[in-house]
This record gives sequence, structure tokens and C-alpha cells, in this order.
Amino acid sequence: MSDQPIQIPRHLLRQVEKPARYVGGEWNSVVKAPRSPDDGFRTRFAFCFPDVYEIGMSNVALHILYHVLNSRDDTACERAFAPWTDMETGMRCLKIPLYTLESKTPLAAFDLVGFTLQYELACTNVLNMLDLANIPLTTAGRGPADPLVIAGGPVVFNLEPMADFFDLAIIGEAEEVLGELIDLYRASCPDGRRPPDWDRQAFLARAARIEGVYVPSLYAVDYHPDGTVRRIAPRAPGVPAAVTKRVVRDMDSAAWPDKPLVPNTEIVHDRMFLELFRGCPRGCRFCQAGMIYRPMREKKAATLVGQASQTEAATGYDEVGLLSLSTSDYRELGPLTDCLLNELTPHHTNLSLPSMRLDSFTFDLMNKASRTRKSGLTFAPEAGTQRLRDVINKNITEEDLFRAMELAFQGGWNGAKLYFMLGLPTETDADVAGIAELLDKIEAIYRALPRDKRPRSLAMTVSTAVFIPKPHTPFQWCGQVDLETVQRRQQILRNHFRNRPVKYQWHDAKTSYLEAILALGDRRLGPVIQSAWQRGRTFDAWDDHFDLDVWLSCLQDAGLDPDFYARRNRAADEILPWSHIDCGVSETFLRDEYERALAGQTTPECRLACSACGAASFGGGICFDR
Repeated sequence: MSDQPIQIPRHLLRQVEKPARYVGGEWNSVVKAPRSPDDGFRTRFAFCFPDVYEIGMSNVALHILYHVLNSRDDTACERAFAPWTDMETGMRCLKIPLYTLESKTPLAAFDLVGFTLQYELACTNVLNMLDLANIPLTTAGRGPADPLVIAGGPVVFNLEPMADFFDLAIIGEAEEVLGELIDLYRASCPDGRRPPDWDRQAFLARAARIEGVYVPSLYAVDYHPDGTVRRIAPRAPGVPAAVTKRVVRDMDSAAWPDKPLVPNTEIVHDRMFLELFRGCPRGCRFCQAGMIYRPMREKKAATLVGQASQTEAATGYDEVGLLSLSTSDYRELGPLTDCLLNELTPHHTNLSLPSMRLDSFTFDLMNKASRTRKSGLTFAPEAGTQRLRDVINKNITEEDLFRAMELAFQGGWNGAKLYFMLGLPTETDADVAGIAELLDKIEAIYRALPRDKRPRSLAMTVSTAVFIPKPHTPFQWCGQVDLETVQRRQQILRNHFRNRPVKYQWHDAKTSYLEAILALGDRRLGPVIQSAWQRGRTFDAWDDHFDLDVWLSCLQDAGLDPDFYARRNRAADEILPWSHIDCGVSETFLRDEYERALAGQTTPECRLACSACGAASFGGGICFDR
């Protein structure tokens, strides 16, 4: 494939909805010459996000890894995003291959092409981007000259439905392992260039020995007649039976972009971020991120204040967001927010607080949230009754919710957005009615306040997602509730909130059904994904592009039952498609948590008592700080 830059016709850019998505040249973007003064040809890495620019540029991992890779003199990292349908049509018509924003080089000319997979419904976008780049879709179809196609992100903790399309995957946090992988690659390429007789399979076999690197083609999967997995086994000596995730142990010394990219157009999260910590101490049983990112590892407040000052100066952003799975669990949150407000307020830079835990929302925190720009409050009770909150190990009470809302009303907020889930394990109609009852009680709290002590009007928002069982969680053995039940329970809430000061938002149950199929799937779904893409499915995460009927038709053509993946309960001794991926949390712990859930028993958070989940084996974080 030619490595000459693509010339993008101006008439094409004039025809598309948002041309700024496709031109690059952002502040702090990095463009490197093909050769390094000291190390020969640079290794070229294309970082791909399988969705539109505005979503991809909001992904913090992109900024971190872009910085990590471009910090190496022997490596050049550039970016590519999924073109929207108008741009794709124009590119195919004009035979323009997918290119990177920095140098406009075709993707097929890169040594490594890495995709971050943040959600399952982006799977057909991956195939579309590979096809638009003229890169063979499957690892079996790629030759010595084709790029190595790499996956990362949370979806790789069950990559099996996409196993046919990726040469390798990085399980866990990529900052360190990417460097080891590039070192290995450069050792196989004299002067930095891949030789014509480069042995792709030999390289993959060596890469599989790096901790955290998963090479799907080096594992054989067999199935029982009933469709369950019989065996997952390495195909060659030296390939580990299980792939253990990688973690960055010390967050204070972890890589952080000193000059983050500043987009040319508005993006979804148009602000600078500070990553307070990774992992979560809480142990909500439905939450995959809370399991796969253990152990909890914090940055010191001094580190974060320094990063905030540096990022503000390098970007000009006027808002900073605090990033973590549970921001209010950060141990130095009070001192940190004080320092940030003192540092940022004189520059007219706002501090944005994310969704807060109800049991840690305080008057002091509320005042800090309103000192700069008064943004909306969001809380996540998740379930409408205490019984169901105990099942999912949420460990908050309705008193926590009522106290937080009364504080908010007294502080001048006229409402908040509350997140719940429908279809949680053991859920009944009474639990759904409990959501409505909580809102009734919140309205009563508002009405009981003196008129001069409350906002003029009440405006609450309730949002319900549909529960999706995820790998490596205590609920991975559960099936999803059927569509009819979810839709009926959504209607219960719609009826209740009609003509009330409550705006009700809900997720489409059909979309969540497909997410469950893909999240819990095995390798037999690979041809289904390819068939769905061939029938025009892309951007399935977008409501106006989603079509479940096409997917069901592809599953039927493949002889696969969607309910086998999404709706059945799995046996305790069943080999799961992801059983060879070690997320650091033991299956024994997950199974114990599942049994405790069914018994309605809660588990204390990590800072109160160690539950022996297995994350201590990584040698860092909260497991060793107590």
C-alpha cells in the first residue's frame, strides 16, 4: 500500500455534515518525519476509534496512549475515526482509503493499527474501517505486508465474538505493555522497516509471551453439542493457558499527557480531565468496570493539581472534570477541590463534578460545585427498593437519597437526574413501583420546604437503563429479562410520571438485547458480525441506525439462537467463552458474590474489609494502603 498522503478534495469536505472531523491539524497534534535521526525508520501506529470524531476525542485513553507512543522517538502515533455515512459514501465513490488525521497517510501503510473497543455495538464499525482502509478483515486473510490489527479497551475482556478480526489484544491497561510490544516489533524489523519475508506468525507467537497480550488465533475453542464451551486450549507450547491483565501500579508516576489534543470542533466532553484513580472500592455486582479495573489506585492531590495547571496552560480549556468510577470515594477530595478552585477560579476555569454517591454528598461539596458554574446534579440509586439495592450491593439507602435531595433543594437546585436499571436479577414489579414511590417522596420533601427555602419549581429526571449481564461480574451467570417484561415495566413508569414534574428517559430494550448477545458471546458470532456489516449495519449504537431485525436474521442464517447468549442462566461449572482471560478477580469470588446476591446479602467496600477478590496479587493500590 502506498504511504503517500491522501489529497482530500475540497468539494467532498463541502458536502459533508462536519468537515472538521476529517482534516486534523488540532492544537498539540504531533506530526513526525518517517525517519528518526537515531533509530532508522519510525514504527507507525494508527490509533483508531470506531465511532465519530466527537465521541472518540472524548476518550481519555486516546489522549494518554497518543502521548505515550509519541513520547518515543522511534514511534509515530496518529489517529483515525469512523467516518460518518456521508463522508464514507464520498470516500468510497472517489476511492479514497481511510487515512490518519496527522499526515493523511492511508491506514494500510501503518505497521500497527490499534482499535479501542469501549462498547460492543461498535463492532461493525471496526469492520467498516478496516474495509475502507483496504486491510483484510480477518487475521487469517492478512499477509506479511499487512498491518498488525490490535484491540484494547473494556470489550477485550471478552473479545471472542471479534476474535477472527484481531491479530492480538491488550488485556488491561496499555501504557506499559504497548512499549514492550513495540520493542518486540522493532527487534524483528531491521532499520525499523518490515522485511518482505517478515514472519507474522512467529511474531505473534513471541508477542503472546508478553504478560497482558492475547493472541486469539493461538487458542483452540471446542463446543459441546448443546453449544456451551467444552474446551479452550493453547495451540502451541509457550502460549499461556490464561492471559492475565496488565495494570499500572503507581498512578503518580503513570503517563499523563502534558499537552493534550485540543479538537477543532465541539466534542461530547469538551473539557480537560483529571484522572483521580483507577478501580473502585465499592463492588456493585452489575458493574464490569468495578471488577476489571481493580485494585483501586489513587493519585496524590499534589500530582493532580500540578497536572491541572499544566493542562490548563497547554490547552486553554475553561473547565476541568474529575474522572474516576466513583469520584466521591477519592480520599483527598476535599483538599483537592479546595486547591483546584483556588488555582482555577482566578482564570475563570470551572470545576465540573460528575455523578456523586448519595452517601457522600455533603453541604460542603455542594457549595464547591456551585462556586464556579452551577451544573446539574446526578445520582445513581440504580434500584427502587432496599431489597434490590442489597442484591446488587449498592450499599445506599433511601434516607441517603432524601438527605441529598433536601440539601440540593436548600442549596438552590430545583432537581437532579437519577439513574436506575430495569431487569436486574430478582427484580419484580414491586421494585419498579419503588422507583415511582421514591420520586413521590422526593416531591413531598420539596413541597414540605418553606417557599423561601426552595427553588420556584421542581424538575426531576429519571433515566432507566436495561441491565446487561457482563463478563467478569457476579451476574455473568444471569440471563437478561425478556423484551416484553422490560417494555411493560418501562410503561409502568411512563404511566406514573405522566403529568408530574418528572421527565422520564429510557433505553431501548432491543438495543440492550443485542448488547447482551455480543457481551456474552463466543467465537461463533464472528461470521454473524461480518454478515450484519455486509448487510449495511454500522453505527448500531445510534438509535436511528439500529435495526435488530437484520441481526436476528444473520443469527438465524448462522443457526444460532440469540436467547442462548442473552437470556439463559449459566451453570456454575460451565466454561465461559472468556474463562481464559484473567481479570484479576477470581471466579470463586465472583461466584460467592452471586450467591450472596441471591440471598440479599451485601459485601462491605474494600476500604472497610478485604473480601479476598484476588486483586491484591497485582501488588499495588488500596489492597496495600490499608
